[in-house]
Parts: sequence; structure tokens; C-alpha cells
Amino acid sequence: MYRYYILAVFVIAVDQFTKYLVVKNMELYEQISIIDGFFSLTSHRNSGAAWGILEGKMWFFYIVTIIVIIGIIYYLQKFGKESKLFGIALGLILGGAIGNFIDRLFHQEVVDFFDFVIFGYDFPIFNIADSALTIGVIFVIIATILDEKKQKGKNK
Repeated sequence: MYRYYILAVFVIAVDQFTKYLVVKNMELYEQISIIDGFFSLTSHRNSGAAWGILEGKMWFFYIVTIIVIIGIIYYLQKFGKESKLFGIALGLILGGAIGNFIDRLFHQEVVDFFDFVIFGYDFPIFNIADSALTIGVIFVIIATILDEKKQKGKNK
């Protein structure tokens, strides 16, 4: 069970370290091309959520994040032993949620820097915490589908 919390701490550490490197070594809006026309590191700040929605609504994010963290810990304690994939998913989500929460709490904005252009679409700039959240949600969906299939197999 503790390994899922270690995963969360690892995500938080990598997230905060990469954000620190961006803040210390890049000017705001500076862009470093890694793969021309596809991937750049871009120093960006976001005071909202994905795509800049709810910009500046920090109290909303504080409340929602605290509720989400409590919920994740509850589900991790309750179901983490039953499903390794579900535990990993929740560990990733917990780390991602706390990583962005730290930024919002101490800086009132989130540091983003991964900048992709995919088939001509300039995808919103994101960070390690966002990646962990997304991968964690995908894993929750997969774990849920696998669990449903397993339950249907037992009921036959």
C-alpha cells in the first residue's frame, strides 16, 4: 500500500524539480525547440485549469483539490490492496493533484512547460503533474473496465 504513496511523492518531487528548473533557467514565455514544429519547452504560467478555464479562481481550486485529495486517499486505502493498477492510478492522480496544488498555494499559478503541436493543433502547454493526472485517469478507466470484466466472469 505504501508504494502508491511513494509513487505520489516521486511524482511531486519530479514535478516540482522540473518546474523549479524552468522558473530558474527560462524567461517567462521563452521557448526552446526540441523537435522543430512538434515539441518545445515553453515557460508558461496558468492561473486557471486546462485551457485556461476558471482563470484566477484560486479558492475554487483549493477547495476542489482538498476534496479530491481526501477522496483519493480514501479510495487508495479502501481499494489499493485489491488492484495494483488502480493503486498506481490513484498514486499518479494524488501526486499530480498535490504537485499543481503546491504551485497554486504558494504562487497562485501553475508552471507549465511541455508544448506540443500535434497535426497542426497547438496543444495546451502542460507539466509533469498534468501528465500524471491524465495517465492516472486513463489507468482508472482501464482498471474499472478490467474489474467489470472480472466481475462478469465470476457471475457466469
